[in-house]
Amino acid sequence: MKLLDTSEISKETGIPASALRYYDENGLITSVGRRGLKRLFGPETIDQLAIISLGKLAGLSLEEIRSMFGADGKPSLSRQLLHAKADEIDLQIRKLQSLKEAIRHVAECPAPNHMECPKFQKLLRIGSNKRARTESAKQNRKREYRKD
Repeated sequence: MKLLDTSEISKETGIPASALRYYDENGLITSVGRRGLKRLFGPETIDQLAIISLGKLAGLSLEEIRSMFGADGKPSLSRQLLHAKADEIDLQIRKLQSLKEAIRHVAECPAPNHMECPKFQKLLRIGSNKRARTESAKQNRKREYRKD
């Protein structure tokens, strides 16, 4: 088995060495030794990093991604989690398609002033509601963090 050091893994995957160290420190990948100051990884790390990248692209948290690996580091994908994430992505796609249609309407709206356009007014309400929900979620996370 050929071991790869941090720079080799980084070069092959395009993932910065700092991210590799972070993933190693947080149990997403596991180094098997050192060559000088560089961490060494087995070749299976390339596949693990591909799964991590796909998980991040899908919007999974690092904790959710970590749960996708067994104790031996081999993939142990939760079908339930993947179905739930696919459902979330479907919902996000529908929302983005609606938003796209509203923006196109506003861009082509015959109203003399965008503020007179009912669809533009609806878009503004959606934007301010989302901002309020985001701020509320941030406050809730801060409260949860303080409890720990």
